[in-house]
Amino acid sequence: MALIPSQVLRVAILLSYFSILCNYKAIDMPAHQTYGGSWKFLTFIDLVIQAVFFGVCVLTDLSSLLTKGSDSREQERQLRKLIGLRDWMMAVLAFPVGVFVVTMFWALYLYDRDLVYPRLLDNFIPQWLNHGMHTTVLPFIIIEMRTTHHRYPSRPYGLMAVCCFALGYVLWMCWVNQVTDKVKAD
Repeated sequence: MALIPSQVLRVAILLSYFSILCNYKAIDMPAHQTYGGSWKFLTFIDLVIQAVFFGVCVLTDLSSLLTKGSDSREQERQLRKLIGLRDWMMAVLAFPVGVFVVTMFWALYLYDRDLVYPRLLDNFIPQWLNHGMHTTVLPFIIIEMRTTHHRYPSRPYGLMAVCCFALGYVLWMCWVNQVTDKVKAD
């Protein structure tokens, strides 16, 4: 029952995401004190998605190691469900949101840094944490795609799910904007 390097790598990636999330949440930034807190930022939502995704990957690996050689059809069925969840999360959340966050952040950063990461944030967020949030997502997700075979949902179903996530995020941003504008008006 030897561990495969990709399984060890997933555990390391999961631990790195937990470290980034803990360090980010420990920062005392004014934006964290306003309505919506960190949940306003797609970067933070993406970090949570990546941590949950790699958590499901590790759980799938552990389950497959523990059920190897077992004759239980129920355990096999549960493992297939877990693998299906992992593959769905990869196709609908982890990959599209992760790639979007990385490419949009760095494109906007190069165009005009103050649009996405004003210099004031350098006082709160160290450079290593900025790269942990906005750079490492892409290589980690590409490594996952290269080391594991995933079964993707049908194109219409996958696009519908991605669009539902995007619409949910836009509606959340509209709600946060409405609530914070009411507070400013009072």
